[in-house]
Amino acid sequence: MRKNNVNLNLAVINFIKSIYNENKFIPLHEPRFLGNEKKYLNECIDSTFVSSVGKFVDDFEEKIAKYTGAKYAIATSNGTSALHISLILADVDKNSEVITQPLTFVATCNAISYCNAKPIFVDVEKDTMGLSPSALRSFLESNTIIKNKQCVNNKTGKIIKACVPMHTYGHPCKIDEIKKICDEYCIFLIEDAAESVGSFYKDRHTGIFGQLGVMSFNGNKIITAGGGGCIITDDKSLAEKAKYLTTTAKIPHKWDFNHDIVGYNYRMPNLNAALLVAQLEQLNNFIINKRNLANKYEVFLKNINFDFLKEPKDSKSNYWLNSIILKNKKQRDKFLDETNSNGVMTRPIWTLMNKLPMFKDSQCDDLKNSKWLDERVVNIPSSVTL
Repeated sequence: MRKNNVNLNLAVINFIKSIYNENKFIPLHEPRFLGNEKKYLNECIDSTFVSSVGKFVDDFEEKIAKYTGAKYAIATSNGTSALHISLILADVDKNSEVITQPLTFVATCNAISYCNAKPIFVDVEKDTMGLSPSALRSFLESNTIIKNKQCVNNKTGKIIKACVPMHTYGHPCKIDEIKKICDEYCIFLIEDAAESVGSFYKDRHTGIFGQLGVMSFNGNKIITAGGGGCIITDDKSLAEKAKYLTTTAKIPHKWDFNHDIVGYNYRMPNLNAALLVAQLEQLNNFIINKRNLANKYEVFLKNINFDFLKEPKDSKSNYWLNSIILKNKKQRDKFLDETNSNGVMTRPIWTLMNKLPMFKDSQCDDLKNSKWLDERVVNIPSSVTL
C-alpha cells in the first residue's frame, strides 16, 4: 500500500477513531472504572478511615503481593515516593551515583536527586527501550573498579550504589541479565516497574527480580487510584524498614509520638487503596483487552508500513502504551501534528534525561539507541476499549 505521509497519517487517525467509536477527542490513556470502585469508596467513607490507616490499604498490599509473587508490598502515596524510599534503602547519598537510563520519566532522576546523588546514563536497547545489559557491562568494565565490595567510579571516585532500569511502556527489559551484572559489581538493583503492572518476563512478574521493585498507580496507568504507588520485595528487613520510613518513622505506641530517625509521610491513603482494590479485580481483563488492542494496531500498521513496537522475546507485556517507530524526526513531527490537530492524542517519548538542564552534566555512554529512539517513537491511544 503506497500513500503519502499525510494520507497515511489520516488512515491512522480514522482507524483509531473507529476503534474507540469516537469523533471527539481521544486521549492517550484514560482510566476505566467499571467494577466495585464506588462501592468500596462508599464503604471507606462510611468507615471514616480515609487516611493512611484502614482495611483497604492492608487488603491492597496483600493482593498486589500475591498477584506479583512478591513476599511483601508496601503501599505509598505515589511511584516517585516509592522510588525515593527504595534509593534510601539502597543507602544512596551525596557520595553515591546511580546508573539508570536516559529514556525514562523525570521521576526516576528526581528521586535520585532527592538523595543528593548523581545519575549516570547508560544506553537502552531498541527492542525493549529498557536498559541494555551489554551497554551496562561495557560501561562498568571501562569505568569502574571493585574495592571493598563496592563499585567505584574511576572518573569521580564515587560509589555506584544502585542501578534503576525501567520496563518502558510496560515492555520488560532483560532484567535477569541486568541483575547478574549488578550482582557481579555489588550494585543494588531497583526495578522501575511503574509502567509494567501486569507484565511478565520469563513467567515472573516485573519488579521481583531486583532487591526492590517500584510501581505507580497514577491516573494514566493501567490500574489507578488517581495516584498511589508501592514497593515490592522478598526481603523482610527491607520491607519492614520501607513501611517504617513511609509512616514518618513513628515508633509504635498506643498514644506516644516518638520518632528515632527522619521519616516520610509517604503512605497511601485508604481512599486510594479502596479504588485500587477494585481496579486490581479488573486487571486481568484490562490486560486481555489491551493485548487485543495491540494486536489490532500491529495488523493495521503493518499494512501501511508503520513499525509497531511489539513485546520483547520471553515477555508478556501489558501494552500500557502502544508505540510506533517512524522513519525519522521529520516524519515523527508531522505525525504528531496531524494526529493532535485532528483530536487524536499522541506524544513523543520523554525528553532524554541527559538533555534536561539539571542532568546535562551527568556521565553518559554514547546513548546511540536512546538518541535514535528519541527521534522516532510516538505513543498512540491505548485506553482499554469499551
